[in-house]
Amino acid sequence: MRNFATGVCVVSTFSDAESTRRHNALTINSLTSLSLDPPLVSLSIRRDSAFLDDLMESRVWALSLLDGGGEDLARIFARPAEERGKALRSLPSEPGERTGALLLDSAAWMECRYRDHLVAGDHLLIVGEVVGTGVRHTRSSLVFLHGAFHRFERRAT
Repeated sequence: MRNFATGVCVVSTFSDAESTRRHNALTINSLTSLSLDPPLVSLSIRRDSAFLDDLMESRVWALSLLDGGGEDLARIFARPAEERGKALRSLPSEPGERTGALLLDSAAWMECRYRDHLVAGDHLLIVGEVVGTGVRHTRSSLVFLHGAFHRFERRAT
């Protein structure tokens, strides 16, 4: 799969334990569009992930699709859970109107509600219905290819 370029995003969700909301986020490159009507997407997360436990509990998540300047965010949210938590408490973000999951400064975003899932080896393929979207105009896109991040500049029209 090293030869397959993918987009990069940060997926966020939360857990409401003991009347306290604890946000969680993770870098992924497994986002896939499944359907336009209804709007469905999927993502794949390791089955032993604490992030997955939070997502399955809340049954909502937000996706911040990173632009060419988002490599630092991608690296931060690929770190261990404790470091990701510290970053979430210090980085600018806002809860999505439809889900309450955090949205980061990014090229585009989606909010999703759980629809279904499928066990796929050591991962869980989660299907969500898109319930909110937004886009910002950017000059570049961030992709992951050959084990590294790459920025592709948008051509002037």
